[in-house]
Amino acid sequence: MLKKILSSTIIKLVLAVIAGILLGFVVGEGFMNVVVTLKYILGQLIFFMVPLIILAFISSSIAKMKGNASRMLGWALGLAYLSSVGAAFMAMFLGYWLIPLLTISPATEGLKEIPELVFKLDIPPVMSVMTALVVAIMVGLATVWTKSQIFETILDNFQKMVLLLINRILIPILPFFIAANFCALSYEGSITRQLPVFLNVMGIVLTAHFIWLFFLYLSAGVFSGKNPWQVVRYYGPAYLTAVGTMSSAATLPVALKSAKKSPVLKGEVVDFAVPLFANIHLCGSILTEVFFVMTVSLILYGALPAMSTMVLFIVLLGVFAIGAPGVPGGTVIASLGIVISVLGFDETGTALLLTIFALQDSFGTACNVTGDGALTLILSKLDK
Repeated sequence: MLKKILSSTIIKLVLAVIAGILLGFVVGEGFMNVVVTLKYILGQLIFFMVPLIILAFISSSIAKMKGNASRMLGWALGLAYLSSVGAAFMAMFLGYWLIPLLTISPATEGLKEIPELVFKLDIPPVMSVMTALVVAIMVGLATVWTKSQIFETILDNFQKMVLLLINRILIPILPFFIAANFCALSYEGSITRQLPVFLNVMGIVLTAHFIWLFFLYLSAGVFSGKNPWQVVRYYGPAYLTAVGTMSSAATLPVALKSAKKSPVLKGEVVDFAVPLFANIHLCGSILTEVFFVMTVSLILYGALPAMSTMVLFIVLLGVFAIGAPGVPGGTVIASLGIVISVLGFDETGTALLLTIFALQDSFGTACNVTGDGALTLILSKLDK
């Protein structure tokens, strides 16, 4: 039992945060030289993988549309994108309104100086983030248009290979990367100052999840002419399962069972929509990420991102989320490229974002899964 608990990703991340903070309080400058060097090398390795993740998941996701290139698929993709981007814009406006009220002081004031690297090992990515995105879209579309079974299989295998790299390299080194970053934050003195802020932010995000779910089900009820309570009332087990597993894929059997109990959802639409939305509809995760990037930006860099920057980030984030890998924190992992290139985050910023996102990822996943019921209700009406 203890071994199973310790093998959980969220437990590893929590232990990494605690270990990093405690070490930062007691270690000296010599030990920190090693820590910042480790942080830099692991960061280089993680950022090296970002273009590969984009290329593998976006291109393969587009290519797979070929077998289901139907009107229902188009509607489903449109609904998922609009829901995710709508949740993100709500989070953005909440961020501009509420984050300044949290009295966050920039983490650069009155801090100890971080020691220099012992040595510097650069691992440059094979291509830039935007190049990877454009190549992924072009290759995916070309595969659909040429109806190339061979290339679709190649892209599918490439996606599986990159997913193995994520599970066997990126995820295992993530706790060490996060521990090193929190050790540095603790050493310089910023973490104790900002901990209450993170607790408040998580409370705001959880409340925003329920606001967006209320909006989704209200909109679905108005559009379909059906009582949305006849859907959401059956989603309790799916919500709790998602909280426990942090995975839409792992929750899928329960979500299907919950949706099939609803008297207002068409059975054939449920069989098509619920598995599809489990992979492409990430409204809760995107809402969370947008609010968190704004908070981290103010804490580490002293200012909220410009609204024009946030609009571009949200529009791209909706695309990246459709091809996000099905692992805990997959939304952030898939979007690391635009977090770095559009928002200008460095290793410390991305590590902090990954950590606070992962610590509440279960609730974001639960919002995603429960929101799928509302979109399935809309599809049931469109199917007529």
